[in-house]
Amino acid sequence: MKKILIANRGEIASRIIRTCKLMGIETVAIYSEADADLPYVKEADKAYCIGAPPVNQSYLNMDLIIDTAIKEGVQGIHPGYGLLSENSTFARKVMEKGIKFIGPNPETVELMGDKISARNIMTKAGVPVVPGSVNGLKSIEEALAFAATIGYPVMLKASGGGGGIGMIRCENEQALNQHFESTKNRAKAYFGSDGVFIEKCIDNARHIEVQIFADQHDQVIHLFERNCSVQRRNQKVIEEAGSPALSDATKEKMYEAAIKAARAVNYENAGTVEFIVDEDENFYFLEMNTRLQVEHPVTEMITSLDLVKWQIIVASGERLPLSQNEVLHRGHAIELRIYAEDPKTFYPSPGTISVLSWGKEDGVRIDSGYAEGLKVTPFYDPMIAKCIIYSDTRSACIQKALQFVRDTKIEGIKTNIPFIQDVLESEVFQRGYYFTNISNKIKTINL
Repeated sequence: MKKILIANRGEIASRIIRTCKLMGIETVAIYSEADADLPYVKEADKAYCIGAPPVNQSYLNMDLIIDTAIKEGVQGIHPGYGLLSENSTFARKVMEKGIKFIGPNPETVELMGDKISARNIMTKAGVPVVPGSVNGLKSIEEALAFAATIGYPVMLKASGGGGGIGMIRCENEQALNQHFESTKNRAKAYFGSDGVFIEKCIDNARHIEVQIFADQHDQVIHLFERNCSVQRRNQKVIEEAGSPALSDATKEKMYEAAIKAARAVNYENAGTVEFIVDEDENFYFLEMNTRLQVEHPVTEMITSLDLVKWQIIVASGERLPLSQNEVLHRGHAIELRIYAEDPKTFYPSPGTISVLSWGKEDGVRIDSGYAEGLKVTPFYDPMIAKCIIYSDTRSACIQKALQFVRDTKIEGIKTNIPFIQDVLESEVFQRGYYFTNISNKIKTINL
């Protein structure tokens, strides 16, 4: 590939541009009117304004994005994560124009995009799945009857959901009655389908995911695991690689299951198989993300690999650069997602960044979509940056991360740094034996 269009924005656009430059590939960026001053627009070789700030008028405008790609004569489109990255219609349209979609094939995206379909495929493939409904629930009567068979609490989920959107915990029949229709309506609004299903709720669960990579030559490998259990509002805040408090035997079984899942859908390119793990280390398939993950840098840090480069290589039809035995795990990495949000309520806090000064510790990588003086608008996800810390051991990594956040100064907006600092300082995190409900146990200071 000589030229690639990046169908995304912010820090992930900057991150893809960085790899393309190293590979000698030209880049074409797209931006909305609200993003004209963001760094990635200037970093790309060319950039086009494609519309007004609302995503449906800009970043989700498939035809305009593809027309821009054709105009520029690109060989590939990289969708990043979010937005159109898991849209099978977009992937198919891109490929119909003779342009490479840098990700899995549309059929795989479609299969894994529907959570009910994904569950059923994994069950057939022999991958452990959380007990739940095998079909979409059409009525509250059907939902109540099924919940009674597996017992409360249950998770009510949108079949097309992701990122914690369209899922709610129901402790009893009253809660399920209360949330059933609103969850269906929210699913329809966000994902274009009102399909919902129920899963047994696993308390004290860990969210563990396995990075997989597959090429067009029947080679499928894993790049180890990530612990993504530090969450708020069912969305990740801190991720680490590898995962503390899991035995090596359990990890090996999860790697095998992840590869089995990838083969079950003829997977190609980068993907992530997500699992829920209970207190006894029983693990269950949660979903497959058919794209690059936000947290991919922690995997890059412990393997010394460039996953975006691998994506481009695989999309070009080449073999994976390494075999399973050649992929090595060294040290420990932690990613901190810095958001423009109130650390007490976790609600977005848009505004202008008047001061932005990152800590200067060695072994820290900063993937940022903003700079001092720029405005975080209310139109998009409020993540300012991902700060990735690497060290030889987990304890050293935590201490380096703590010093980094103490030395970081951001003014003009509220950020979640106080919450991140409290998590890093907490005994439960430092011991490594924590669960997805950790945000309920951390009391944020200095508010």
